[in-house]
This record gives sequence, structure tokens and C-alpha cells, in this order.
Amino acid sequence: MTLAPYACDPLQSRGRRFAEPDAPTRTAYQRDRDRIVHSTAFRRLVYKTQVFLNHEGDLFRTRLTHSLEVAQLGRSIARALHLNEDLVEAIALAHDLGHTPFGHAGQDALNDCMRAHGGFEHNLQSLRVVDHLEESYPQFNGINLTFETREGILKHCSRAHAQALEASEPDGVGRRFLEGTQPSLEAQLCNLADEIAYNSHDIDDGMRSGLITMDQLQEVPLFEHHHFQTLRDYPELATKQHHRRLLFEVIRRMLSAQVYDLIAVSQSRLAVAVPGSPNEIRNTAPLLAFGADMRKNATQLKQFLFRNLYRHPQVMQTTDLAKQIVRDLFDAYTTAPAEIPGNVDTQQEALPLARVIADYVAGMTDRFASREHHRLTGKRLLV
Repeated sequence: MTLAPYACDPLQSRGRRFAEPDAPTRTAYQRDRDRIVHSTAFRRLVYKTQVFLNHEGDLFRTRLTHSLEVAQLGRSIARALHLNEDLVEAIALAHDLGHTPFGHAGQDALNDCMRAHGGFEHNLQSLRVVDHLEESYPQFNGINLTFETREGILKHCSRAHAQALEASEPDGVGRRFLEGTQPSLEAQLCNLADEIAYNSHDIDDGMRSGLITMDQLQEVPLFEHHHFQTLRDYPELATKQHHRRLLFEVIRRMLSAQVYDLIAVSQSRLAVAVPGSPNEIRNTAPLLAFGADMRKNATQLKQFLFRNLYRHPQVMQTTDLAKQIVRDLFDAYTTAPAEIPGNVDTQQEALPLARVIADYVAGMTDRFASREHHRLTGKRLLV
């Protein structure tokens, strides 16, 4: 496929932190994607929570399946916009590598524990994983990804952390947060594909769990519209026997509507702006976006899920237990650092103990964190 002038060209990449010869059969971004897929952090995502803990059901999304769905959506949209599909895929597959066990509950708890030590940001942690914590190569820490992939991974960053990044890597991935400029269109696209993916699959998981119902979802205009159209086209799906087919078809139509809206609006904006290179994107307002109506619909859906699923008493009960596990682990390792395996952080110099603990806890899967918590405290909070 021919890349647009504003797409990231691997031949024009700003390169890697440590210079390496080019691969004979793969572009720089394809190589990034392959390194991410082969990383230990990527494999751990299969046992990291999206909304529901892994042990609560075999069919709920995990951070791994979520990342795969983001990559699939991202590639499809990138193809239509003539962006670099390989770069989009690499960013999508790596964007949650730094997520803690137990989803956002674990992240919030670890951030509280680290408040006196600079806090904890899962996007920044994802960058730490690929830059420092993976131990795959003899020449350097991390997996030495290209600047463009690393920039896309760092979706959010506080000013203080951006300043620290800039001090260690001048004109690097932290610079845009200090200057208020934009990342590549491929990075912008991954942020939107992430939103489309979790809004849609959280409906499926919420319904499968029994915590939200089809009747409740009628409150959401985007869902109600496609539910009505699906039953108009397939009235036989109204029976309880075809409940799952009905839900899948509604979600499929919702996904398509969001994707096609994003493509159409973005194509229109790009046609007006006519950016001639990726560098021009940096000083331009975001060009990839939903239309006003779809943005309103997506926001209403997100608000519905927050009220009815993420804040559901059953989810909150699990969330509270997960936070306690993370806090207890942090306290236990602070009191007894020798409990941290000796090979953790072997290649890093003079890191504060709190950051070593945060790296270790953030890298845990849900089930390992639960087992380790039981070993250290004698309590079994999550079965």
C-alpha cells in the first residue's frame, strides 16, 4: 500500500536509542512489532485484568485480547487513511505493557503507594518496560524500539515526568509534552482505536457477566439505534434463544459505525489541512477525530459503562480487594526487600527501593500477585 506523505515512513525513522544494522527482510516498524510480541511483558498480559479478573471467567477480555483488538481496529483504519499499519500495530500491541495487575484498581493503588516517590503512570511504565526492564539483548536494556513506536506508547505523561525524560533524552519522547505538540497520526489513531475497542468489548463482557442488561443498554442512544436496526433486519433475533447473536450483531454495527465515522471525518480534515510530512502533524491540531454526533454518542456510552459496570457494587468489591493486595505487597517489600528476587533490576543503577518495588509489582500478573500476597501475608483475598 502507498503511504500518504503525512504517514511515518520507516526509512525516515528517527532511529533507535542504540544503533543497530537494518534487518534484511523487515522494516524498522515490523521489527518493533516482532520484538514486542516476543517480549515477556507481552505474554504476561494474558493474565492481567481488563475489567473482570482472569479467574472470573474464561471468555472475558484480558489486557492481551484487548491489545489484539486495538491492533486489528488500528490496522483497518490505518489502511483506509494510508497510514503506516505496522507502526500502528506495534504501538497498539505495546500500549498496555506497563499496566499493573488488576487493571485500573492496581494502577490507582500503586500510584498511591508511590505518591512520595514520583507517582506511577502506566503509560510511562510501558515505556520503562520497552526501554529498561526487558532483558533480551546483551548490548542494552529493553528491546530498543524506534522513536516513533516509543512516542506512541507514551500516550500520557505528567510535566514532571516529561522533564525527567527530556533530561535523560534531549529532544526525545518527552519533548512534545513540554511543547504542547502532537505525536504522529499513527499514535493519534491508536488512542482512538483503544477507545473504540474498550467501549465495545466492555458491553460484551458486562452482558456476559450479568451485571448489565439489554434493557439498561437501551438508555444508550448508540446502542439503542443499532439494536432497533438489527431487529428490523432480523426480527427472529428477538427471541431469548438468539440473545447472543443479537448482542454480537449490535456490537458489530456499533463498531463499524464508529470506525467509518472516524475514517470519514479524518479524511475530510486531512483534505483541508493537506499536511506534507509527519513533522507538519506535530504543529497541527489533532486531525483524526470522530464527528460531533459520534463523539457525543461515544461519550454517552462511556458514561453509561462507568455508572453501571465499572462502578457496579460487585466490581467495586473486587476492586477494593485488588487495591489491598497491591498496597500490602508494596508494604511487605518495603519492610523486607530481600523478598524481591535477586535478578530483579540487575542491570539498573542506584534506583530507589520504591521504584524497584513498583517495577516488580507492576510486572505481576493477577494470579501471581494474589499468590505472592498469600505467601507474604497469609491472607487469601481473591480466589
